[in-house]
Amino acid sequence: MNERPCPGPRLVVCGTDTDVGKTVVSALLVQGLEARYWKPVQSGLEQGGDRDWLVNLLHLPPERWLPEAYAFQPPVSPHWAAEMENQEIDPERLSPPNQDQCPLVIETAGGLHVPLTRTWRQIDQLEHWQLPVLLVARSGLGTLNHSLLSLEALNRRSIPVLGLILNGPIHPDNPRTLEELAGVPVLAQLPPLAPLNAQALAEQWRIQGLGPKFERILNEQDCPQ
Repeated sequence: MNERPCPGPRLVVCGTDTDVGKTVVSALLVQGLEARYWKPVQSGLEQGGDRDWLVNLLHLPPERWLPEAYAFQPPVSPHWAAEMENQEIDPERLSPPNQDQCPLVIETAGGLHVPLTRTWRQIDQLEHWQLPVLLVARSGLGTLNHSLLSLEALNRRSIPVLGLILNGPIHPDNPRTLEELAGVPVLAQLPPLAPLNAQALAEQWRIQGLGPKFERILNEQDCPQ
């Protein structure tokens, strides 16, 4: 009997809060890793949503992104957005696809404890997936508390963490403090980019040596059973 080929590496981009830059970091990874992009649950489609923004930013062809399992118009928590549209999110529909050798970047909605239903939170989904997480946090004031609480929550559920990416103005001490207190590497500090485009992201990928870092990280992932 022929064995099924091992699917490409899959990683999940989570945030310590909403609007910390998960979609920008997802774009950085999708471009740098030549990966596919998937945001399983999206709420707030007035501006087109995160997937449309990322696809347009990177000029991503259709084969490099996957449609959402759920997409809602109201810009509110997913559980409430679903209720407002007379729906309920079914966690069984959120299973990541196994796809050949192409890496897959999965972007979550909001922070770890954002409810997807009244009884199922984002962190419950992460625990069910058991995929490695890249945590995105703000670079400045408040990030120590938010980051350490988020990492503690992930650790309690034995959810693997690849590292942190700090988004915002470069801070002289927070990366060192986070690495010392959490024992998790800060893989990059992504400064504000103006203009924010594919070229600027590619330059940060090169400057911060993310290619070799992620090649090592992803090569260490076991083939899912």
